[in-house]
Amino acid sequence: MIRTNNTSTLISKFTTKMARRRGPTMLFLLFISIIAFGAFVPVFAPLPSLSSSSHSHRHRKVFAANARSFEIADDMFLKDGKPFRIIGGDLHYFRILPEYWEDRLLRAKALGLNTIQTYVPWNLHEPQPGNLVFEGIADLVYFLKLCQKLDFLVMLRPGPYICAEWDLGGFPAWLLAIEPALKLRSSDPAYLKLVDKWWGILLPKVAHLLYNNGGPIIMIQIENEFGSYGDDQAYLHHLVKLAQEHLGENIVLYTTDGGTRETLEKGTIRGDAVFSAVDFSTGEDPSPIFKLQKEFNAPGKSPPLSAEFYTGWLTHWGEDLQRTGADFTASALEKIFSQNGSAVLYMAHGGTNFGFYNGANTNADEYTYKPDITSYDYDAPIKESGDVDNAKFNALKSVIGRHSATSLPSVIPNNEKTGHGAIQLQKTAFLFDLIDMINPADVVESRNPVSMESVGQMFGFIVYVSEYTSKDDGSSLFIPKVHDRAQVFVLCSSDDKGGRPTYIGTIERWSNVKLILPNTKCASNISLFVLVENMGRVNYGPYMFDRKGILSSVYLDGRILHGWKMISIPFNNLNEVPKNNLITQVSHSRIVTKLEDNSETISKEPAFYTAHFSIEKVNQVKDTFISFSGWGKGIAFVNDFNIGRYWPSFGPQCTLYVPAPILRHGENVLVILELESHHPELVIQSVDQPDFACGSSKSNVHQL
Repeated sequence: MIRTNNTSTLISKFTTKMARRRGPTMLFLLFISIIAFGAFVPVFAPLPSLSSSSHSHRHRKVFAANARSFEIADDMFLKDGKPFRIIGGDLHYFRILPEYWEDRLLRAKALGLNTIQTYVPWNLHEPQPGNLVFEGIADLVYFLKLCQKLDFLVMLRPGPYICAEWDLGGFPAWLLAIEPALKLRSSDPAYLKLVDKWWGILLPKVAHLLYNNGGPIIMIQIENEFGSYGDDQAYLHHLVKLAQEHLGENIVLYTTDGGTRETLEKGTIRGDAVFSAVDFSTGEDPSPIFKLQKEFNAPGKSPPLSAEFYTGWLTHWGEDLQRTGADFTASALEKIFSQNGSAVLYMAHGGTNFGFYNGANTNADEYTYKPDITSYDYDAPIKESGDVDNAKFNALKSVIGRHSATSLPSVIPNNEKTGHGAIQLQKTAFLFDLIDMINPADVVESRNPVSMESVGQMFGFIVYVSEYTSKDDGSSLFIPKVHDRAQVFVLCSSDDKGGRPTYIGTIERWSNVKLILPNTKCASNISLFVLVENMGRVNYGPYMFDRKGILSSVYLDGRILHGWKMISIPFNNLNEVPKNNLITQVSHSRIVTKLEDNSETISKEPAFYTAHFSIEKVNQVKDTFISFSGWGKGIAFVNDFNIGRYWPSFGPQCTLYVPAPILRHGENVLVILELESHHPELVIQSVDQPDFACGSSKSNVHQL
C-alpha cells in the first residue's frame, strides 16, 4: 500500500529526519559502501544456452580451426585465404530485447548483410564497481553465438569508449565519482588501471569466439574515433598491447576515424599491427578518402572500408525526426561498392534507448546540451519495431544484391502490431510522498549540494532539500550549474491546512534562469525542494565528463544557501532493479491519492499514475506503441520494465515502443511518472504505429 503523508509527516521526512553528515571524502566512501553491499539486482533471467556452446573464458580451439583464417593482404580482406567483401551493419544487442535478437538478425540477413558490428557498453555490464552483468539483455556471448548460428561474421567494438549515442559513451557513471577525477580516454594511470581490469574480464569471455578459434569475430576495434577527440598515442598503444595479451597477436585489430588527415593522424596506430578504417558523411566521394586511408595503413594492408556508412542520423528532443532519402542513401552505398570497397551500415537496425541509457550532445559549450530521444530508429532500413516494408530497405537490398557473392534470402514479413485503444489511469501517489519509503540511512547531508554520482545515484532523479527564512518581498533563487533539469518547489512546514509543495518553476541546463520565490507567510522556515532529472550524459566531444545534479553553489538573494539533504530516487533501469523498488510498490497499489483541488501548482507536482489493463487473447500479445499525446513529460514502465522517457510537448517523439515480450496474456500494469501536467482525462492510447510529429522543431538539425 502507498502511504499518503499529511503535511506534518511530509515535513518531518524532509526536514527533521536525521541524515549522516559527510564531507567530500566521506561521500565517496559512502558511494563505495553502497555498491559494496549490492544495491541492485539484474532485471533479466539468463538466456538458454545455444547447442554445442560453452561460456569458457579460455582460448578454445575447435575441430579444423587451423583451416580458418581472417587476414588482410594485397589491400583485400581474406577469409580462409579468399577475397572477401564486408557487407556489414551495426545492430546493438543492448537496444533490442533478447527475445527479438534472432528476429532482427534474420532481417539483417534478408537485407544481404554478411557481418554484424556491435559495440560493448561497459556501463551495461558493470553498472556498479564489481557488479558484473552478463545475462539477459547483457548476454553478449549468447548474442555472438547467435550471430554465428545465423552465419554472420562479427566486428566487435569493446571500447572502452563507444560513443553510440549511449550514456557517457558507454563508460560507467561511477567513474565520475572517483577522486581525484579520472582523465577518461587517456594514458592517465588511474584510468588505465580500471580499463585493464575491465578488459581483463571482457576479452577472455570472447576469446574463444574469435574466427581463428572457430567463432564469428573477425576484427576487434580499438577505442572509437579517437582522432576526433585526442592525441594520445601512449593510450592507444596500451589498448593494443592489452588486446593482444588477451586475444593473441593474430587477431585483426582496427581503428575507425573520420576520413580527414587530422583525425587519421591522431587516431591511427602506425605500423601493421592495427588496420585503419574510415567513416565519412553519406554522399561524400569515397575515392579521395580511401586514397587517404592508404597513407595510414602499411603497404598492401588497406582494403577500403567505410566502418560507419550512415543510413540516417540521431535525433534530439526538440528536433524534427531525422530522415534521409532512400535513393540517395542507396546511391552513396553503390559508389563505395563500385570502388571495390566494403561498408558497414550504421545503423542496419537502430532499436530503442530503453531505461535511462540515452546519450546527449553539446555544441560550443556544455550548456548547449541536447539529449537524445528514447527511440533509436535512426531512419535505418530495419525500423525500431523491426519493420522492413519500406523504401530504404528495398533500395539498399537492391544495391547489396548486385554486389553480394551469394543470393539473398527472402524478406521476412513485418511483425504484427496492435493497438489496445484508450487505457484509463489513476493517480496513485505524489512523488514527494514516496520519499517516506527511502531508507533514512541513504539520505546524505552536506553543507553544499553534491553530485548524483557522489551519493551513489547514477541515473534518474535526485531531490535536493534545504530551507530558508521567508521575506516580505520574496526571494531570488539562482543555481548556476544544473545537470540537467530542475523543478523547484517550496513548502511552509507550519501550514496547519496540510498543504502540498508549491511549484515555482523549472531551471534547465540549456536555458538557465533565476526564479523568484514568492512571499509566503510562514511561521517557520520554508522548505525548498529541487528535483533534478539526469536526462542522459554527453557521449561525444570535450564535455563528456558530465556529472549530474546540482554542480554549483545555490544562491538565495545573492548569498550561498547552505545545509542540504540529498535524497536519491531509485528506479528500474535496463540492467538494474533497485531493492527498494518504487515502481513495484506503485503498480501493486490500488490507493488513489486525493487531490485537494485542481490548481496549477497541484497539477505541476510530479505524481505516479497507474493503469491495469488486460489482454484477453494470447494472439493479441503483440508489439504496440503507447501514445502520450496530451501528457507533459516523464518516464513509463510496463510490467516493471522501463520503456523510456516521453516528452510530447517538446517532441518529436509522441509514442514509446512496447515490444510484445514485455507484455503478457491477462493483466498488464502501466506506471508513469508525470513530472509536469497530466492528461485532463488521465488517458493514454495504445496504438499500432509510431508517431514522431509532436512538439515543434526548434534546433538546427543534421541534413544529409
